[in-house]
Amino acid sequence: MSFIRAVHGAAGNGTVASTASATMATPSQPATASPGGSESLSGGLRLLLAAGAGLSVASIYYSQPMLGVIGANIGASDTAVGFVPMLTQLGYALGILLLTPLGDRFDRRRIILTKAALLSVALLLGGIAPGIRVLLAVSFAVGLAATLAQDIVPAAATLAPEKHRGKVVGTVMTGLLFGILLSRVISGVVAEHFGWRAMYMIAAASVALIGVVAWRGLPRFRPTSTLTYRALLGSLSNLWREHGALRRAALAQGLLSVGFSAFWSTLAVMLHGAPFHLGSAAAGAFGLAGAAGALGAPVAGRIADRFGPERVTRLGAGLTALSFATMLASPWLEPSSRLWLIAASAIGFDLGVQMTLVAHQTIVFGIEPAARSRLNTVLFVGMFIGMSIGAASGSLMLARWGWVAVTLLATASALAALTVRLLPGARAAR
Repeated sequence: MSFIRAVHGAAGNGTVASTASATMATPSQPATASPGGSESLSGGLRLLLAAGAGLSVASIYYSQPMLGVIGANIGASDTAVGFVPMLTQLGYALGILLLTPLGDRFDRRRIILTKAALLSVALLLGGIAPGIRVLLAVSFAVGLAATLAQDIVPAAATLAPEKHRGKVVGTVMTGLLFGILLSRVISGVVAEHFGWRAMYMIAAASVALIGVVAWRGLPRFRPTSTLTYRALLGSLSNLWREHGALRRAALAQGLLSVGFSAFWSTLAVMLHGAPFHLGSAAAGAFGLAGAAGALGAPVAGRIADRFGPERVTRLGAGLTALSFATMLASPWLEPSSRLWLIAASAIGFDLGVQMTLVAHQTIVFGIEPAARSRLNTVLFVGMFIGMSIGAASGSLMLARWGWVAVTLLATASALAALTVRLLPGARAAR
């Protein structure tokens, strides 16, 4: 609860209420953003939000390609080092559930700055961790603080004019998605050439830099709720019950996340074995293919603004299912052709998943503006439940039945998500 007290104390300093004071703002007296979404969003502020989202969420994925190097360096078993990404994801999921709702109660700027400082310190401790026990504790803390990304996205939605909200959210989500996908590439290369500890140090410095820039350039946000912390958490279930659109979005995105996580959590293991025998840097490089797909997020936002997000969710889920299904042919191809097919499919399904996520966030942020942080919490809890299921079931299927079973799981989950989006709204929500 010390985090909540820290934010509460910082928020107690007050916010600037008038338009005149907003125009005369300085780094020590930032402007105030209203929840109505009427603020103009400069290109520099969009870049800050996108970079902040990407660098913070990347922190929970850096370890994945480095696990073999970490285990060998600190003398940890494969089983023990395997808990590093698991605890990071667990910390992230709990942070979304327990910390992200605070964005409706306190100034989001204060929350963002506090989490940036904590995340930077946690990453620094990871870089100097003497053994696996310390690294496991740090990994959980990294996951908790990395929920900074989930405070930045509602902040962008609040700052954006309503008619351009999809475009702005899409731009910030592009940064977040690039962070997810390129983190594996960067950490694999850095670990191979400079060691895994160097990656943690670089990550700590990058988050600290984002914190400094955010302190200077991010406006204050007026709280939209006066609920106590317990009431904030209790209202999550009320929002779930009251809004069928929220339930539908969380279910569909969670199903897409099953296949997404099953693919990325098993890819490195599959490529390490016969017939490929590829190392961590090569496995991480497949994130470049996914990053190409993430470029479609701003386009998805513009389409959602113009034609409605419902159409984008169906298009994205359909593209994801088709891309996963295409990989079912890979076992019958030559190794080089298989790699090309997997890379092409990764572009397709990453684009589909990200298009659908941007559209779902556009839907969710429009439900109840005063509860955007809590609505985002529910959506991402559903998403990370799906990712956890995908990671566990994907690893199990790869071990028992091979890569074809993983692609069948991914295809089936994407088809289920498409079904949710195609069903009439009330029926799908139930």
